[in-house]
Amino acid sequence: MSKELFCLGEKIKYLRESAGLTQAELARILGLSRSGVNAWEMGLSIPSTQYIVELAKTFNVSADYLLGIEETSTISVKGLTEKQISVVLDVIQCFKNND
Repeated sequence: MSKELFCLGEKIKYLRESAGLTQAELARILGLSRSGVNAWEMGLSIPSTQYIVELAKTFNVSADYLLGIEETSTISVKGLTEKQISVVLDVIQCFKNND
């Protein structure tokens, strides 16, 4: 994702596509209709607080990230060894140094 701030709908679409999910699949996970997800992505409606929380859990990001309060997202390192985590952190630092 580029550094520009995405609106909520664009973030939902980006996260959904990055996870390899269709609108229908995300809707099924969240227990709503595909048209509801489409309306969020198109900016025609916004998710309720309950769905913001569910989206954050589904995509392993913070609600603050979804709402544009912070530009960072989280990466789960669950199941990685200490060495693998160290490599991931080194790669992130490398990208930060190239800005």
